Amino acid sequence: MTIDLEALIEKNVSKMGYELVDFEIINRGELLRIFIDKPSSITIEDCVAVTNQLKHIFTVEEEIIFDRLEVSSPGINRAIKKLKDFERFKGEKIKIKTRSPIEERKNFTGTLKGTIKDLILIEFNNTLLEISLDNIEKARLDLDF
Repeated sequence: MTIDLEALIEKNVSKMGYELVDFEIINRGELLRIFIDKPSSITIEDCVAVTNQLKHIFTVEEEIIFDRLEVSSPGINRAIKKLKDFERFKGEKIKIKTRSPIEERKNFTGTLKGTIKDLILIEFNNTLLEISLDNIEKARLDLDF
């Protein structure tokens, strides 16, 4: 039986009142890095609580092996992966990298205008661009000034 690690993490983090923003496995499982969020800002105590809970869960699930677990906030330039988050951050500056080129380019920086079905709307060079969620390799808020 193979464990869906993302679903397991999301289920447990959600029960604690947090949102799973992203996670990554680095160096073939040497490091498991998890990014969480909540409506108010994430504190060190939040990270410690989630770390302790997940270590307990991972101990029970024998298939999950890692050397180090890091839990942190997503930061101001947080990754955006879920359709609901593209709607949530409407009006914010965003950087998007696509899997396949659109008009001969893959990198776009502009203002997030929301979603229509599975299309992400971004104002880029004074034009409204529609990018399919499936074509997005990476998307991050671009709050650097």
